[in-house]
Amino acid sequence: MFETLRILGAPSLYVQGPGAIGRVGDIVAKLGARALLIADPIVERMLAPRLAELLAKVDVSFASAPLTGEVTPDNIERLASEHKADVVIAAGGGKGVDAGKAVSRALGARLVTLPTAASNDGPTSRIFIYYDDHHKLLRAERVPRNPDAVIVDTQILAGAPRQLLVSGIGDALVKRYEAAQCIGADGPNMFDGRATIAAVSLANVCEQVLREHAIDALSVAGSGKPDEAFEKVIEACILLAGLGFEGSGLSIAHAMTRGLSALPATVGALHGYQVAYALMVQFILENRSAAFMAEQFAFLAAVGLPASLAELGLSEPSTDDLRSIATLTHKAPHTRNFERALSEDDLVEAMLQLETMHQRFVD
Repeated sequence: MFETLRILGAPSLYVQGPGAIGRVGDIVAKLGARALLIADPIVERMLAPRLAELLAKVDVSFASAPLTGEVTPDNIERLASEHKADVVIAAGGGKGVDAGKAVSRALGARLVTLPTAASNDGPTSRIFIYYDDHHKLLRAERVPRNPDAVIVDTQILAGAPRQLLVSGIGDALVKRYEAAQCIGADGPNMFDGRATIAAVSLANVCEQVLREHAIDALSVAGSGKPDEAFEKVIEACILLAGLGFEGSGLSIAHAMTRGLSALPATVGALHGYQVAYALMVQFILENRSAAFMAEQFAFLAAVGLPASLAELGLSEPSTDDLRSIATLTHKAPHTRNFERALSEDDLVEAMLQLETMHQRFVD
């Protein structure tokens, strides 16, 4: 009964800082005797030797399984059938972490997430996404509980490509505004409960940190040398945003990923880029002032996030393109978490208005 119950979930342990990977052995040894790394091939080659060394010191057996292809139900079933483990280490960006969560559920194993890029806020959450073989979003599913531990080695993250942090900033930025709409519509959070004061506060502080420190953090992205601004932004992108969205709920910005991930021109855009653009559509639907919109265009441009369909990869969108995005968005459950009932026409009109406003303020 989300009408009355306030619910907040979180990982059992969160560890962040340069060299945090060194804690893997002690953490995993408390959870089980057999560890399995799930990651894409590049991350698997990068991490497997180091993890094997750390886990051998605490007498935990170790195996790794690279994910080739998308996070599809068939791929997850295959990985789970080929391996046994007490603990799954889900490593990488969105794909590796999602795959590791899905395998941990299939095996009934404990879960440790080890992000190698702050491209999204998935590492702290129970949520993972299934796609088809063409990266079209199929559905969101859940593991039984939040991760047992989240290990965020900021020296590793500071070496990741800059665009991945840009994506993470986009994904985190939207959480305050989606929380406000979800709560205003009396919608459920990701635990089918009402938002706590703590969850809303985390979403709000997340945005404040990004507005203040994102540009400075991006200046060291890719250098492998995290500084204080970088540490703050990583905490915002992973911990604050992750707890904020699960505890407060989502709205239009995330609903639109259903439509944007279905078009060939935008399916390749990183998740944070998609939701940043979609947040601007949400602002149009909220009837935000011209002055407010000008500020948002300026901030997104400074960070490197898209504020139009052309910047997202869809130049000269057709009426059919807009209708396709709107139809799939309208079917997404998060669309109901808005201050008023929306139609497909409302969504199409908002996208058109945003394109016109973008030309006015940016082009």
